Amino acid sequence: MTTIRTIEPGDIDDVLELYRAVARVPGGLARLEDEIDRDLIESYVTRAIDAGIGLVAEPDAGAIVGEIHALPRDIFCFSHVLTDVTIAVRPDAQSAGVGRLLFASLMDEVTERRPDITRVELIARESNRRALKFYESLGFVTEGVMRNRIKNPDGSFESDVPMAWLRGEAVGGAT
Repeated sequence: MTTIRTIEPGDIDDVLELYRAVARVPGGLARLEDEIDRDLIESYVTRAIDAGIGLVAEPDAGAIVGEIHALPRDIFCFSHVLTDVTIAVRPDAQSAGVGRLLFASLMDEVTERRPDITRVELIARESNRRALKFYESLGFVTEGVMRNRIKNPDGSFESDVPMAWLRGEAVGGAT
């Protein structure tokens, strides 16, 4: 059984290893493996603990197999928004429901404990049809396309798709 819990400062090293493992898979994360270091992960974890939401997935006995976070912006006009949603699930734990459990837990946290949050934003690669469909099933809607925003390691370009969940307007997910 997989348990979802709030991220803690002591999780930084395990989350760092998780992100590096996911980044090794083409298209697994926006960042390449060599762009992921302890300072980056510490920043995510600290910001999630301080003002955002950060959750990890752990099997009964074992290391963290997934992490999700949503972070706030530092200015008042965006104080109702969580953005930079990032989810990472260990490659050998994908397609086992860990991502859905993490995302559902994130959205439960927003709807049940964060009435100040009325918008959650994320961006997905246009080529990642599976993720786009998954986010739509959780109530996120496409808000456009940012053409040729992503440069792939092979030099090709692809578009990013911004998506958002809006409290009271979500379909198929929490409202």
